[in-house]
Amino acid sequence: MSGTKKSLMERFISGVERIGNKLPHPFWIFTFLIVFVVGLSAVLASANFSVTYLAASKDPTVAPAMKTVAVKSLLSLEILNKYFGNFAGVYGGFYPIGIVLIMMMAIGLAEKSGFITAAMRKMILGAPVQWIIAIVAFVGINANLASDAGVVFTPLVAAAMLKSIGMNPWIGIIAGYAAANGGYTANFFIAGTDALLAGITESICIGNNISYPISPLMNWYFLIAGTVVLTICTVIVCKYFLIPYLHGGKIDEIDASELAKHQLSADETKGLRVAGIAALIFVVALVAMALPSSSFLRNADGGFVPRSPLLNNVVALLFLFFCTIGVSYGYAAKTIKSINDIPGMMQDSLKGILSFLVVALPAAFFIELFNESQLPTVLAVKGAEILRAADISGIPLFLLFILICTCVNIFITSGVAKWLILGPVFVPMLAMVNISPAMTQLIYRIGDTCTNIISPIDYYVPVILGMLEAYRTNDNQKVGVGTLISLSIPFSIAYMIGFIALLVFWYIFNLPLGPGASIYM
Repeated sequence: MSGTKKSLMERFISGVERIGNKLPHPFWIFTFLIVFVVGLSAVLASANFSVTYLAASKDPTVAPAMKTVAVKSLLSLEILNKYFGNFAGVYGGFYPIGIVLIMMMAIGLAEKSGFITAAMRKMILGAPVQWIIAIVAFVGINANLASDAGVVFTPLVAAAMLKSIGMNPWIGIIAGYAAANGGYTANFFIAGTDALLAGITESICIGNNISYPISPLMNWYFLIAGTVVLTICTVIVCKYFLIPYLHGGKIDEIDASELAKHQLSADETKGLRVAGIAALIFVVALVAMALPSSSFLRNADGGFVPRSPLLNNVVALLFLFFCTIGVSYGYAAKTIKSINDIPGMMQDSLKGILSFLVVALPAAFFIELFNESQLPTVLAVKGAEILRAADISGIPLFLLFILICTCVNIFITSGVAKWLILGPVFVPMLAMVNISPAMTQLIYRIGDTCTNIISPIDYYVPVILGMLEAYRTNDNQKVGVGTLISLSIPFSIAYMIGFIALLVFWYIFNLPLGPGASIYM
């Protein structure tokens, strides 16, 4: 860190990190949370604690229906047999494990072969570092096209990029994680999330006789602008906080003179050319297979969203893509001399995630048990009731709605799951004051996304902690939950400010939210 006087934000973040890292190892944090949730569920279940709410359906043709959910005690033989009788299955079924292992091998191969280092040096030689961060942010925000895989591959690639020019790879991990997870709802393109949320909103409208055109495109214009805003926010936070904090100097101190030491050799240049050709062939072949209306990569309706073989197999496609460019570069640049080098490089890339595999054990059980207890649903419904009871309208109502969603997001990380609970409350409630379902859905999405990166129970907390451990540059540097949350807080704050400012601008000037979608009914 820099020897200069720390800013107020730096002192605050240092304090959060210091306090956070005084907590036990993440393995024990998740273990203690299991004990707490089990105890709390038993107490609330014995008191017959329950909530009744109008629950939406993922099927747009099915109207919402009243549903009662009671807290379920986890202190039972049924639960014991279900989870501990399937101990290995619960751990092995923890969704992030498969993605992390697969993406680490593929991206690790591309990195170990030298492709990422050479490509970054070629691309940014003499260019401002701000452009690197902007690229990382833009790619990360749009990475939700690859679903949750984007939350893994963006920080991994970003870490390799920053490392290749002599900067702290933690900058890439945190910036990539913030962009991909904190900016999950924004996109230049239409993703599966747009279709899923729109389907739920349509179901709610049908059930409440709300006449309004619903489509996956109805938030698109705003989300395009949001992508630009969040990219700018990411660059600003990195420039004025993260890089000085982690790298020990201002961003302007990293310039072409530093990069000039790393001119590409003839073999590296050849490797990049061959890898570029291989990547182009891969993409063209994929597009050619996907374009026909009868393509096996399309769904039954002939489209790609919300579900299709193309999107369902995106992790496998990314694996093949990174392997393709890594292998083609390696053979051309002579960093891969035999086929046996390939599995060796993959193996080396996995050495740094042992800590993640350890933490993932209690994390997997905590998330499963927490959801089993029905506590997340109860918390969401109670939050919705608070907002419904508030007698406010306009921008103050929007801000309170965002706040409720933000708080609930700490406990329920799935955006679809929260909308199934909150949507049936707020879509008709805001429709009564002439606010369209498209606007209500948009407000929800803002509150849903910005705090993903500071939720201690997010699926990918152990993943990112594992990456930080793998790329640790100081043997004495402690890696804990406090480290991750403290470094992520500025991004969460910046994203929230950026989104809210954009929302107010859109509201004041009554701009269309998407094709055929307005703010008012």
